[in-house]
Amino acid sequence: MTARTLAVVSAGLSQPSSTRLLADQLAAATRDELVGRGDPVELRPVDLREYAHDIVNHLLTGFPAEPLRQALEQVTGADGLIAVTPIFNASYNGLFKSFFDLVDAEALAGRPVLIGATGGTARHSLALEHAVRPMFSYLRAVVTPTAVFAAPEDWSGPTAEGALRARIGRAGRELAEEIHRRPAASGPVDPFTLTTDFEQLLRGGDG
Repeated sequence: MTARTLAVVSAGLSQPSSTRLLADQLAAATRDELVGRGDPVELRPVDLREYAHDIVNHLLTGFPAEPLRQALEQVTGADGLIAVTPIFNASYNGLFKSFFDLVDAEALAGRPVLIGATGGTARHSLALEHAVRPMFSYLRAVVTPTAVFAAPEDWSGPTAEGALRARIGRAGRELAEEIHRRPAASGPVDPFTLTTDFEQLLRGGDG
């Protein structure tokens, strides 16, 4: 059986990173749900901090370095995507936005996506709905209903941890269901693939 692929993008800037921690927990919850449905899973973590310079260079030159190209293909060729960003000034951070600015506008169409975020105060949780979700809706991805936000207090105290774990579990189930009911991904779309045959090209693309 072909393994399902799950790209896990985290845009945390520090090490260790609570953003990466949340992304890993969302990935584990989704993986467990998929395995329970009989789908083996290959996780593909993409830590944007490692590609920061390549992302800027790509924006300036229009050409990706090989490691960044591979990261973009991991994301666009996966069966599902988990995308987690820290929230700065009530929105996603610049690294997160710059990376997805490099994704082809059609590459995530119909792709199941689970969104998450971390921030210094629970007030930032609204950014998931007014900034992160609209971006993926513009890319025509299928964004799961449950978005997961983690504030500092969510990581400490038994009651808070339980509430966060419940949200992570629900989000993982939703993403796993969306992935499970779709055919396996065939890999990233080649932007240079011809969609018309040579004879049609000679006729100017007319049917």
